[in-house]
Amino acid sequence: MRILLVEDDPQLGDGVRVGLQQAGYAVDWLRDGLSALHSLQVDYFDLVVLDLGLPQMSGLAVLEKIRGLGNSIPVLILTARDTVTDRVDGLDSGADDYLAKPFDLDELCARIRALTRRHKGRASPLIKYRDIVLDPMAYRLEKADEEVNLSTREFKILQILLENSGRVLSRERIEESLFGWGDGLESNATEVHIHHLRKKLGKALIVTIRGVGYMIPKAE
Repeated sequence: MRILLVEDDPQLGDGVRVGLQQAGYAVDWLRDGLSALHSLQVDYFDLVVLDLGLPQMSGLAVLEKIRGLGNSIPVLILTARDTVTDRVDGLDSGADDYLAKPFDLDELCARIRALTRRHKGRASPLIKYRDIVLDPMAYRLEKADEEVNLSTREFKILQILLENSGRVLSRERIEESLFGWGDGLESNATEVHIHHLRKKLGKALIVTIRGVGYMIPKAE
């Protein structure tokens, strides 16, 4: 899962970035509103953690602009402004959640997980598909009640394919969701990880649509 963090405080921004990366997220960090708006128009992200008091363009203006463009990406406002009016303005402008500073990183991660579930239309934190049960929080996968060990990147690729079952995802779309700007990635890395997933979970689970990408069919 790829998160855009927009926070101009260097100490707080670096701490949140490191904490989210340790929690397993790919994180790209920007420090002003204009850069954030541009990136949201040209790059793919799964979620935005957005400060309000940003230079060049306020977080509220960024939020109003992307919603006006029809971008429905989940947005969690992270700010020191905690009056009722501030919260109402943020939510009315299109924010999905609101967390006041100072905050606990565990709560931030929990809110990110909850937003992701709601955006994907899931009530449970577990992702179930036929005899597969994937627990994103515990990084645990079971198939037919037996635990299957996956590498971190195998787990993330399987998660995004399961969350989008029935949809074909290109290699570029998968990589955009999983890897940030600074992550090194070999040209055939995604193909190698999918090959390993097929060996561990069965060849029929992940279907290749030649010239388009990969998909996990809808469960019947």
